[in-house]
Amino acid sequence: MQWAILSGIEGNLPAYEAVLADIRRQRQPVTDLFILGDLVGLQGDSEALVRRVRSPQPGEPMPQVCTGWWEEQCFSLHGIRGLPDAPELVDRYGLGAVKDLWEAVSRETVLWLADLDFGFHELDCLLIHGSTVSYGDELTPETPPITLCDRLIRADANTLFCGRSGLAFEGWVEPGALRSTVTTLDQTAAPQEQEKSPRRVVGVGNVGRAGGSPSYVLYNPGTDQVSFKSVQSSPARGFGAARSKK
Repeated sequence: MQWAILSGIEGNLPAYEAVLADIRRQRQPVTDLFILGDLVGLQGDSEALVRRVRSPQPGEPMPQVCTGWWEEQCFSLHGIRGLPDAPELVDRYGLGAVKDLWEAVSRETVLWLADLDFGFHELDCLLIHGSTVSYGDELTPETPPITLCDRLIRADANTLFCGRSGLAFEGWVEPGALRSTVTTLDQTAAPQEQEKSPRRVVGVGNVGRAGGSPSYVLYNPGTDQVSFKSVQSSPARGFGAARSKK
């Protein structure tokens, strides 16, 4: 068994195809493909990318996809959930991004995206775009260990795979002593000792963001080994190609 885990395609179909080609070249076959959000975005052809994800070719695993930051902006724009009018999108990219994202992703596609999961629990792992705190929770190698520990305990996972930062990294947390207490309006529960075994947070990189090579992660649940993969590319192959304007 081997998993391929990726995130941040952002409509970049050539980059996604390059990752799939690299997956096919692996000596040990990939049995499960997880995409941790941000299928769509402003730079690529999001509609073509979603069609490709939903229709894998013979021999390719069916991707298991959860929602990401860009999908949440679509939900906000279409009034499906979250704050109306996508204020996060406006704050980060300006008012013009509202029109561009509206034109890039059809309502039919947005409704399909809205049915995706928030994340996946598999074995002792959580696979998610941000964390259980929110889709926008950006974990990086500089995130304080106490925060990483908090996210791992919330997730009840030994390994948390995430994609929000777009960075590829592996951060281990080895608590010396850990005690949690649950307080409700009625009472305070007795403290519980948490397991002290090392846990880790793995950033899976990103596939389609402009300015870098596509990257993803391979994970072998049998050996617990994580391998970081970077797909070499050239501009002539179309990575980061802009979506044609209508």
